[in-house]
Amino acid sequence: ILGCSEDFACRVWGLADQRLRHTLTGHGAKVFCAKFVTATLIASGSQDRTLKLWDLQNRQCVRTLFAGSKCHDLVAHDASGSLISGHFDKKIRFWDARNDSTKCELQLQAAVTSLSINREKQLLLACSRDDTLKLIELRENRVIQTFSHDDFKVASDTIKAVLSPDCTYACAGSNDGSVFVWNTTTGKIERVLNKEHSSIVNAVAWHPEGRFIASCEKQRRAILWGE
Repeated sequence: ILGCSEDFACRVWGLADQRLRHTLTGHGAKVFCAKFVTATLIASGSQDRTLKLWDLQNRQCVRTLFAGSKCHDLVAHDASGSLISGHFDKKIRFWDARNDSTKCELQLQAAVTSLSINREKQLLLACSRDDTLKLIELRENRVIQTFSHDDFKVASDTIKAVLSPDCTYACAGSNDGSVFVWNTTTGKIERVLNKEHSSIVNAVAWHPEGRFIASCEKQRRAILWGE
């Protein structure tokens, strides 16, 4: 299990014994996001405007990427270490694993709070502070669908949205405690899940088989939604 923290560190626990295996330090500010790239390679993004790649076998940072803006979320684009990151300056950055530089940038209309990539690495879902989600086609890096609703409000810079495993739906939580689900083909609302959370929904996650949605609110309460 991988986690990131306000104390500038990332931590890795063993799932079987629940013991702390690694503490990765080196960022100069809060770490907003961390993801496994491979079984032994981790990527992290921080308020210090850098991304770091960590080798778990050697327990050290092997690359630092300087983004110039706070990194709110990132995803691995392939196993070589190519990354896609979302930032406070409204940009999504596409990183070249070979030379530590950006291949290209995609400008949105507000700060990017989260990124979610599908299994085939063809579609990217971005959530931003203008209260929209955008579906991006990664072959041409272009927005193909925008999701919004009058009652959907992105409450902070780190709100996490997610694609369903089959890419049929996009899901995100709102500041009023509701969870919104959009159809990715039509762009329309499929369902609004409410009356369970009493505060801002910070994050949502989809079961790998698509049967359940988990949502977590600011008041440390998690809800599991079924069919």
